[in-house]
Amino acid sequence: MSPEVAARVLPKIAAAYNDGNSIRIIAARTGRSYGFTHRLLSECPDVTLRGRGGDNRTRTKKRAT
Repeated sequence: MSPEVAARVLPKIAAAYNDGNSIRIIAARTGRSYGFTHRLLSECPDVTLRGRGGDNRTRTKKRAT
């Protein structure tokens, strides 16, 4: 991909990621690979990549009384 095209695509990708979308979702919606999308985001100064995985907390079940 040329630098011009990357510069055009990056603001949209960065905005989607900062709005809470995952890299996988963004890659699928833009037709790009996960690696390409991750690389663009990691090189963007306006984006701080989130940690891997989702919410790891276990839910406690409420007991019937």
